[in-house]
Parts: sequence; C-alpha cells; structure tokens
Amino acid sequence: MCQLLGMNCATPTDITFSFRGFSQRAGITSDHSDGFGIAFFEDKACRLFVDNQSAVESPIAELIRNYPIKSRNVIAHIRKATQGKINLENSHPFSRELWGRQWIFAHNGDLHDFHPRLSGRFTPVGNTDSERAFCYLLDQLVNHFGYDEPSLTQIFDLLAEISPKIAEHGTFNFCLSNGQALFSYAVTKLHWLVRAYPFQPAQLIDLDVEVDFSQVTTAEDCVAVITTEPLTQNETWTAFQPGEMILFQHGRPIKTQMTHIARLERERLNPELRRITKADQY
Repeated sequence: MCQLLGMNCATPTDITFSFRGFSQRAGITSDHSDGFGIAFFEDKACRLFVDNQSAVESPIAELIRNYPIKSRNVIAHIRKATQGKINLENSHPFSRELWGRQWIFAHNGDLHDFHPRLSGRFTPVGNTDSERAFCYLLDQLVNHFGYDEPSLTQIFDLLAEISPKIAEHGTFNFCLSNGQALFSYAVTKLHWLVRAYPFQPAQLIDLDVEVDFSQVTTAEDCVAVITTEPLTQNETWTAFQPGEMILFQHGRPIKTQMTHIARLERERLNPELRRITKADQY
C-alpha cells in the first residue's frame, strides 16, 4: 500500500527535513515507487506537484527536497499501486474546489467493491478507489451542508460519521485539508508528533541526517507531523488507534474521536465481543 505524510503548523514552515526521509521510502528503504505527490497550501489555494515517477527518481521530488516552500498545511504521498494504472491521473494527492477553497486528499489503503453513487459535481479523473472515496466524501459534505461553508468542528463530526462506513470496504487511512486545518483518519497505521518550544534535535530513520530544530525555530513555531511510519528515531511518535480521527490546527491536535471501527477491531481480536448488532455500529 501507499504511505502518507502530513504537516500542520502554527506558522508557515518548510517540510524539507521530513520529506527527505519520507521520499527514501520510494525505492531505497522501501518499495513505494509508483508515483508521488505533494501539496502546499497558501491560504485557500495550494501548490500541487505530482509525478508518476518515484520520489527517488523524479526531478520534481528533488526540487521539493531542496527548495524550502513554507506552508501551514502540507500533504504528501508516495504510491504503491493496488488499484489503477501507474500514471499521472492516479497520483495522489487529489485536489478539488469546495466552498471557494481547494481541498486536498491522500489515501493509504485498498477499498473493495466500493462504487458509491456520485452526484456528478465531483467526478474521478483517474480510476483509483482513493479518488472515488474523495469525491464521495465531498459529495456528502455538500449534501449535508449545502453551499454555506460549515465550521471545522461540523466538518470533523460528519467525516467521523462517514469514514467508518467507507472503511467497511477495506483499509481507509487518509489525510485531508482545506488549508484551514488538517483532518487525519486511520484504520490500520498512522502516527503523529508535535514539535514545539523548546525544540530538540531530530534524526531521520531513512537517511543519515539530523537537524537541531532549536537553531532554526522560534518560540512561536509549533508543528504537527503525521505519517504512516515514524520518520525519526529519537522522537516519541503516537500511534493512531484503529478508527481514530484527529483534527490538527495551529500545529496541535484540537479534536479527536474514536469511531466504531475501534470497537470492530476489538471484536476481531476478541470474538466474545461480537454480540453487537449491525445497527449498534452506527
């Protein structure tokens, strides 16, 4: 499957350190070499870079590793294809406009027999389960809220209701942002940490690179990093629980919710708990 990288910050921050380690997993320390992409928000709009080459070989990825683009919200993805051809239209992250903002989505997982009815407002360009899920999520947001932009809390609550139903079709880990905040959801594997004052050095796992963040930050900086597998070996990463959704804003988790997927995972591990009904799961 694929791997995700997200960043949410209190002040505009570059992601070059994390992306250097992350991109090694696209053919050097792992085999996620079927394309990559990264999106940097600037208020309501974003800079989106995608390539169907691996993040190890792509000249675009080399630019990202060396050019410190600063942003408050970033989402990156390295692909190991399970559905859809290895081409540009199937490269994550995916982008759509809603309520006058760009929305960016990247997915790690594999959804089976997932063919939801779509309104036509949001239509997949490629043929991945991931892009279908993104279009479906946006459709549900419009169906529920109409054309008046809701609050982040309202969006979070609806995503926490819809995401477990999608996850019944397989593995559904994702990062989603509209430039105001970053929503993350995990069924299987996702980790996060917060870097804040007083900052400490960090050592990458996939590359022999260390940065002393105390030398390049201020007391106002605060950065949340979300990734499939931990990127550093000397920092404490927190694993998402199965079915956990977290809303990150200003570099910190501000809202979290456990969905029914967590209960289903406990049932799988303990068959004695399988007495709940289908209706109880919602």
